[in-house]
Amino acid sequence: MSARPAVFGLAAAGLALAAGLQSGCAIGALRSDEAAQAAAAVPARVSASAVARAVDVTGRRGRLSAAQREALIQRIGAQGGANQLNRHLLAMASFDEVDLFAHNQTTLLIDGPSTFAAMFAAIEQARQSVLLQSYIIEDAAISQRLAELLARKRAQGVAVAVLYDDLGSIGTPRQFLQALQAAGVPTCAFNPVSPFKRPGYWGISHRDHRKILTVDRGTGFTGGINISAVYASGSFGRARLRTASDAQRSGWRDTQVRLQGPAVAALEDVMRKTWADQGCRTPLPAPASAPALAPAAADVVRIVPSGPDDADSRIYAMLLNAIDTASRSVQLTMAYFAPGQEMVDALCDAARRGVDVRLILPSISDFAPVLHAGRSHYQRLLEAGVRLYELDDAVLHAKTAVIDGVVSTVGSSNMDWRSFVANNEVNAVVFGENFGSAMDTVFQNDLRRSTEITPALWAQRPLAQRAKESLARLFERLW
Repeated sequence: MSARPAVFGLAAAGLALAAGLQSGCAIGALRSDEAAQAAAAVPARVSASAVARAVDVTGRRGRLSAAQREALIQRIGAQGGANQLNRHLLAMASFDEVDLFAHNQTTLLIDGPSTFAAMFAAIEQARQSVLLQSYIIEDAAISQRLAELLARKRAQGVAVAVLYDDLGSIGTPRQFLQALQAAGVPTCAFNPVSPFKRPGYWGISHRDHRKILTVDRGTGFTGGINISAVYASGSFGRARLRTASDAQRSGWRDTQVRLQGPAVAALEDVMRKTWADQGCRTPLPAPASAPALAPAAADVVRIVPSGPDDADSRIYAMLLNAIDTASRSVQLTMAYFAPGQEMVDALCDAARRGVDVRLILPSISDFAPVLHAGRSHYQRLLEAGVRLYELDDAVLHAKTAVIDGVVSTVGSSNMDWRSFVANNEVNAVVFGENFGSAMDTVFQNDLRRSTEITPALWAQRPLAQRAKESLARLFERLW
């Protein structure tokens, strides 16, 4: 199933375009306003004590004191890149509230099989609650297994709830969801396509693109992976993709992160707020008491939600600010890349000041217009020294970034206008070189499976492709 249902182009094109253009004015202002100014104002050297005064940190026993925050920042910096880390944290805090969560364990999960195995194992261990939020829940074998497991946990007395986007899951038979309801699992559709389904909660261009699973408020998952058949197998060891029909097969390349620790409560609260804001009929149970953690849990995480009701996209501003602050490297892996001029400016500026900027993008997509819109920016990026790669052997659906090896993000947000101005999105940001090193390993592996788009190669592209780029660029804020 496509991550962008074809019905969107028919049912929502006009409304989405209007919303994107209107909201895009506020987003565009960030390039010359808070995010860029915050990065420029950060001094060359930043101490841990300066960062400790600027951020708020919650640990396993509650809010950390100033001395504890400083010690924590020093411990993360000891992994490497201490000054880069401090500069990024101070830059973030100068334009947005930065609420960090200490004492977490983070695990990278690559592709569907490993992600679903970890998610199912966590659900099996649930004792109090299982809350699931997904853009797509389709009636496939993986979803059937999940439904059976959720029904079984509900029968054991575990509180279970499922929130899905009504447009993203439009191809799922109603019987599938009705079976969950019959098993005692409340389900709720985000912004139903029909305005009569839940009066007062209709907005066809406003979609819930988040992917969240939390178990007992102590284990959580987020990233780009939907509950879909396209993740039935891994993405490695396949032949080069050559046709659009290849995009519909299983084995999409994606990334998820498992969180264990205080950050999960913040992730769960994002889902709880959406459930309440949507007027879902069944109230959610009171939050579970999170389980105790092993002393080794040491990762620091920030949960960044965004949505069209925000004055500015917090995820967009966070990415823009991190790129503007970068002094060493920018590594982006993006499924849908139609970033607009402000983000292209930031990437080009970083490359010109000597930052190693590399982007892994799709060679083929389930949604061709955004692919061509992204390629329309290649010439300018290449001229600035940005290195571009296209993944050859799988449909790319991951949305990740690693900045200076110390700021890593995994989430649902693409680098396109729908993610920035029209969708509910959420990203997990993990600080420190330990997690950044794991992310770099994945990035390097994807590089080996990609073709570099050099200036010489790009100059040889056919006229038909150039025409598609120009046309797609005209409607970039629609995609």
